[in-house]
Amino acid sequence: MVVIVLTACPVGLRGDLTRWLLEISPGVFVGHLDARVREKLWERIVELSKNGRAIMVYSARNEQHLAFKVHGAEWSPTDCEGLELVKRPSGPKEVSFGSALHRGWSNASKYRQAKKYSNQMKNE
Repeated sequence: MVVIVLTACPVGLRGDLTRWLLEISPGVFVGHLDARVREKLWERIVELSKNGRAIMVYSARNEQHLAFKVHGAEWSPTDCEGLELVKRPSGPKEVSFGSALHRGWSNASKYRQAKKYSNQMKNE
């Protein structure tokens, strides 16, 4: 079993894939191919996809019973102790909770802090 998902690829490539696979939804192709045809088809997809993205998932003899290839996407297959996982790129650095408060204190919070500080100064 082979599943191919195309995103932002030329229409000609989609038409080319319909020779071997069924298009069950726009850009989603499903079928059964032998390994040699599957590899040749993947080479053709990489060649014709230009700036688009392509993902191919196919049956394999491993623990997961599947393998996949990715072209033009930020996500990449990564081997993790024998399991193939998809590694996605890390997003923008998350700001820790404490530093976010310093940058974004509400006006009410600022007023409470000022009142608390002024009360401390009076007590000293």
